[in-house]
Amino acid sequence: MLASFRRLSKSTVGTIIMTVFLLLILASFAAGDIANVRSGIGFGMSSSTLAEVGGEDVTDREMSDALERRLANVRQQQPNAEYAALAPDFEPLLASLIDQEALFAFANKYDFNLSKKLVDAQIANIPGAKGLNGQFSDAAYQAWLQQQRMTDQQVRQLIGAGLLQQMLLTPPIANARVPVGMATPYASMLLEARQGEVAVIPTASFRTGMTPTDADLQRFYTSNRARYMIPEQRMLKFARITPDQVQVPAPTELEITDYYKAHPELYGSQESRTLSQAVVPDQKTAAAIAARARAGGAFAAAAAPAGLSPQDVALGEQKRDQFSSLAGPKVAAAVFGAKAGEVVGPVQSDLGWHVVKVESIKAGGGKTLDQARGEIVAKLTADKRKEGLEDLVAKIQDALDDGNNFDQAAAMAKLIVTRTPLLVADGSSRQDPAFRFPGELAPVLKSGFEMEPNDQPVIDSIGQEGGYAMVAPVQIISAAPAPLAQIKDRVAKEWIDNQAMARARAVAAAIVAKADKGMPLAQAVAQAGVLLPAPRPVSARRLDLTMSQQPVPEPVRMMFNLMPGKSRMVADPRVEALAVVQLKTIIPGNAGAQPTLVAKVQSDFQQAVADEYARQFLVAVKAKLGVKRNESAIAAERKRIIGN
Repeated sequence: MLASFRRLSKSTVGTIIMTVFLLLILASFAAGDIANVRSGIGFGMSSSTLAEVGGEDVTDREMSDALERRLANVRQQQPNAEYAALAPDFEPLLASLIDQEALFAFANKYDFNLSKKLVDAQIANIPGAKGLNGQFSDAAYQAWLQQQRMTDQQVRQLIGAGLLQQMLLTPPIANARVPVGMATPYASMLLEARQGEVAVIPTASFRTGMTPTDADLQRFYTSNRARYMIPEQRMLKFARITPDQVQVPAPTELEITDYYKAHPELYGSQESRTLSQAVVPDQKTAAAIAARARAGGAFAAAAAPAGLSPQDVALGEQKRDQFSSLAGPKVAAAVFGAKAGEVVGPVQSDLGWHVVKVESIKAGGGKTLDQARGEIVAKLTADKRKEGLEDLVAKIQDALDDGNNFDQAAAMAKLIVTRTPLLVADGSSRQDPAFRFPGELAPVLKSGFEMEPNDQPVIDSIGQEGGYAMVAPVQIISAAPAPLAQIKDRVAKEWIDNQAMARARAVAAAIVAKADKGMPLAQAVAQAGVLLPAPRPVSARRLDLTMSQQPVPEPVRMMFNLMPGKSRMVADPRVEALAVVQLKTIIPGNAGAQPTLVAKVQSDFQQAVADEYARQFLVAVKAKLGVKRNESAIAAERKRIIGN
């Protein structure tokens, strides 16, 4: 509801970015351009050091890598983007790297070390680092690193930064609170109402009689070449590497038998036992319970003197693995080796001393070897295919690493090669509108558009069941404007639209000028020299804007940016028109009698306050450690990568 206020209150620290696919760890720190506590001219720093914080350096190599990853992200939406497009991102990225090094320096200074095991656990959860069995695979991880153009050390650095952000910044923001006195004025602002008038100036009123000459079209086309750009096009070749391409021998009788024996939990009798259990801290108490239980009567009565209720001792029906996870394998072995009615114990585990009574035994389930043979054969065959597929992929990758090209590696593995027509990044083809790149091969398409012309072919995973695919570009056509002759009708229409908008804008500007001098808006519209709709009244509360499920019309939004009596021109894209908005009156709101609204504002502001606490913590960290910027090296790095 208070999204507008939250946008105004955004600060530099967002939620923890733990997924390494985003690659830009801590970019949110820099979004608000947190000022460095100290800046210097770089005395004592090498030319490759852009900044120094607490003994940790931000190098030109790190900045170059960050910009490269950022460009790769941008190109997912704008395939023809170049480094020059990253000019607005340079300072925020540099600030994020400084903040990242500040956290590392702070952690090192106060012996707040991240264990290798913790970072390894995060790497094991990267989807691209898992093999066909869903488990971490070093081969898959290495392939993923190559695809991302990153080293293991870089990944560990990024993951470590994310973990430090989580561990160091969570405590300062854990209990952020917004006082009622702070929230009430904002809640009152939400209740503020405004009334005004809107005059609509349709561009259609100015299109009549416009016929562009060839010279007009050429000038318009030349000055708007970017509007007619055809994105980069690529012809790709790919070859699927699927499990059904792998020939494997049928499982032997020995393999089938061994698998059957190794999986009693699947094929053995699924015996379950109804159990009662008492767990106490000392052996003497446990022995007394066991003696009373063996003397006869209910187990709950035997355990009662030790302070255990019937609910404490009744476990109900348990399978062996289920009970083993509860009491430990030693206790489970003793209990599942006993007969019905027998009392077991005392038996010691990490939990204490156990006394267990086997109330009853129920046998059932299980399969003989002949009954299970079919599914075992299918399982072993599938496993062999997966192993064979991994081996085949490894051989193809080895062939590529040894210098073989795409066609040579495909021929060696007897793969079927498919060539596409020229494609744009979304998989469609301007040459063949009916063609669509297979949806299940989306990772292949992505890799094909990320590769440079001379890059080694890439092998991508295409799902647990889909196997892999090798891809390489065949032809790359850079982004360029479509020829004018092919799009002449479109250019003519847009020239007319442009001219009509220019005329409408001139009329709207004249109306605004007259209205601001005190002329009634209706009179200014009547004197426009063209037949226009009469102004209409409009009113709204700020709260209505924030609660609206539909986009708020720009004229209504503009009304909340004006002073009474003032007018402003604004585009109204819903109706291909301009609008002149004039604010008449402001009716202040009063949230004194709206405690629910005040409470909602408090809740919505809590995240903004938490972000501010985190920002201030970062500022304090950098003030403690000291930050120096090497401005000459920063300028040189910016010019080298982005230009002027």
